[in-house]
Amino acid sequence: RFPQVLSLVIPTQLQRVTQRALHRLFHTRSCLFVALHVALQAAVFGEYTWEVFVYCWELQFHLLPLLLPYLLLAGNLGCFLLCSRANPGAVTKSNAASLVKVYAYDGVLFQRGLVCPTCTVEKPARSKHCSVCRTCVHRFDHHCVWVNNCIGACNAGVFLLYLLSLTATAAAVAAVTAAFLLQVLLLSDVTHGTYLDAQGQERPVEIAFLVQHLFLTFPRIVFMLGFVILLTLVLGGYCCFSLYLALTNQTTNEWCKSRRSGGSPHVPSWPQDRPLAYKNIYSKGIWRNLKEIFNPPTVLDRKKK
Repeated sequence: RFPQVLSLVIPTQLQRVTQRALHRLFHTRSCLFVALHVALQAAVFGEYTWEVFVYCWELQFHLLPLLLPYLLLAGNLGCFLLCSRANPGAVTKSNAASLVKVYAYDGVLFQRGLVCPTCTVEKPARSKHCSVCRTCVHRFDHHCVWVNNCIGACNAGVFLLYLLSLTATAAAVAAVTAAFLLQVLLLSDVTHGTYLDAQGQERPVEIAFLVQHLFLTFPRIVFMLGFVILLTLVLGGYCCFSLYLALTNQTTNEWCKSRRSGGSPHVPSWPQDRPLAYKNIYSKGIWRNLKEIFNPPTVLDRKKK
């Protein structure tokens, strides 16, 4: 019986340790993802500088395309620092009364009169308590582990610029690297060559053969190219989603809650047999929505309107 009991205890303890590690990783302030972010950028640009840039310079590429990734990287690091160190829009006892007047309550996702049990302040519309930062954030979007900060009303515009610059940086590195490998193939004239297959028959080279040839010749460059292409596709998709939210004046939190079945509490004055229908009341048109991301409204702005 002892081996059976031991086999049951060990997975349980392992599960608890795993849960604690994941909770510590994603639900507490940590610089681990920031360090990983910097390490990945350092690895990519180290390989780009010492191999791609040098080879392209020897092949007499134009200087501007070669320097473009560095310029984009500088802008991305600037946006990263601003986004990670900025106050996302913390709701405190001193500003809660004024922030309540900025956005109207829609009665579906955001109810008037709710008090945050942790911060003990009235929750303004479009706000949410972040368990990681341990504060309520005005116009809460999400908590980003990569910048180690919440994304809220005060840094949403910088975060959007951070995403765009990061995507553009990865795309620029991928474009220059792909141009270099293509130039190598053209200069080596391997595209017009032939090879012997397993049956000993002579065949013209195919794309798979060219990729294998490049990987054997420049393994680290080809691996880096595959990584930055994948990164560009993933970041590009997320950028499109973030732009959609910005142009429609939505947050990630609101988008998720509006699609979650039974995610919003029932209003007492609403008939029990009629489901609540969510409607985005914060959209003011594409240009005004985009302007609001970079210049969040204040109480005075709303009074003027």
